[in-house]
Amino acid sequence: MRDELLSILEKNSRVDFKELAVMLGKSEEEVLNEISALEKDNIICAYHTLINWEKTDIEKVSALIEVKVTPQRGQGFDRIAERIYNYPEVKSVYLISGGYDLLVTLEEKSLKEIAGFVSDKLSTLDSVLSTATHFILKKYKDHGTIINKTVQDEREVITP
Repeated sequence: MRDELLSILEKNSRVDFKELAVMLGKSEEEVLNEISALEKDNIICAYHTLINWEKTDIEKVSALIEVKVTPQRGQGFDRIAERIYNYPEVKSVYLISGGYDLLVTLEEKSLKEIAGFVSDKLSTLDSVLSTATHFILKKYKDHGTIINKTVQDEREVITP
């Protein structure tokens, strides 16, 4: 039940508990207890809403920042990652393979604010060796969801 429940909630966390119980063939109480246990064990960490900001009047700029760091003895990348993810501007931090060590995502109101964060906060940290900033120009798919679905005309073409 756990794997199936997590898969359903990952796609749509607003599924009604009654509907979940039917989908899983369990009682509503069993589903609620399982969800509570998953939250308690920090397997379900949070519930989020995916918003297409391009369709609002709110200006947002997103960036992916690759960060090369010097890992610290006995703590590896964890301590520097913690320092970075504690900044409120930071949306996510990932340890990655390749030429850089960490991938940091930011959302701000302008390119200037992101550049300021990188130069004033991120680059000044002792363990940070270098950064590379990539601005997101358009999102096509995010968290498994297609952002701007194009509607195809499925009408049959009839010619005389």
